[in-house]
Amino acid sequence: MGRDLRQEREWAVTKFHLGERPETICAVLGCSHAWLYKWINRYNAENPAWSIEQPKKPHTQAQRTPAEIEEIVKLVRLSLYNQDIFSGAQAIRWEMEDMGVNPLPSVRTINRILFRNDLTHRRTGRYQSQHRFYPYLTAQRPNQVQQADFIGPFYLRHRARRFYSLNDVDVATGRSAVEPVWSRSSQSVVNAFWSMWWRLGMPLHIQIDNEMVFCGSPRYPRTTSTFIRLCLLQGIEPWFIPIKEPWRNGIVEKFNDHYRYKFLQKVTIAEYAGTQASGITVRG
Repeated sequence: MGRDLRQEREWAVTKFHLGERPETICAVLGCSHAWLYKWINRYNAENPAWSIEQPKKPHTQAQRTPAEIEEIVKLVRLSLYNQDIFSGAQAIRWEMEDMGVNPLPSVRTINRILFRNDLTHRRTGRYQSQHRFYPYLTAQRPNQVQQADFIGPFYLRHRARRFYSLNDVDVATGRSAVEPVWSRSSQSVVNAFWSMWWRLGMPLHIQIDNEMVFCGSPRYPRTTSTFIRLCLLQGIEPWFIPIKEPWRNGIVEKFNDHYRYKFLQKVTIAEYAGTQASGITVRG
C-alpha cells in the first residue's frame, strides 16, 4: 500500500508539539528538516485541511495577455475566417492595428492565443483558385523576366548550421543562379540578389511570391521593403504573385524541386566555405 502522506504530516507536527526532537522525527520518516518545518508553519488548529498539499501553480501570470485583448483576437479571427479571407496571426494583427487596439500583441502572442483557444484549424479540401486576374509575363529575350524564390531551411552535416537558398531563374534562357544565405533578413536578400544579378544580369521584371522579406517588415508591414527599394533604384519592376497560388511562379518552383531532390539529397554539404558577396547597402 502507498504511504499516507497527509497522516505522516499530521503525525510529524504532533510529535514536534509534544517535544520530540526534529532529528528523531526526520530519521523516522526519512524526510528533511525543511520539510518538517514547512508543515509546522502550515499547522492551523482551526483548519482541519491544513495538511492537504496545496497546488503549486501560480495564482497569477505576470505577462498574461489581458482578457479583453484575447477576446478581440478571437473575434477578429472569426470575422476574417467567415469572410473567407486570410485569417492568420499576421492578418489578425494588421486588423487590430487598424482598429486602434492598444496594447497591440505580437504575432507570436496571437499565435499562442489561437492555439490556446483551438483556433488553428485550417479550411479543408483543395484550395480553389479565386480566378484573380494576373498578367502573364512573356519573355522574348534574356533578362526580360526572372522568377525568384526562397527555399529552406537546410542544414549542414550533423545539423550544425542552418541555411536557406535564394534561387533565381531567367524565364527566356533558363539560366539560373543560386545563392545560399544564413538568414532571411533584408540585407541578406539584397546581397544575394545583387550577387545573382551580377552573374545573370539585371532583369526588367522580377517575379516573386509574398514572402515577408520581399513585401516588407513584419513589425512595420506597410513600409517599403529593402528589396523593393533596391528594385526601384535599379529600374527593375517587381511582380508579386497572388497569395497561395505558387503555380504562377512555376518555372522557379520546378527548379526548386530539381535543386532539392537532385542536388541537396545527393550531395553532402559539410561546411560553407567563403562568405556571401556583399554588394550594396540600400538605405531608405
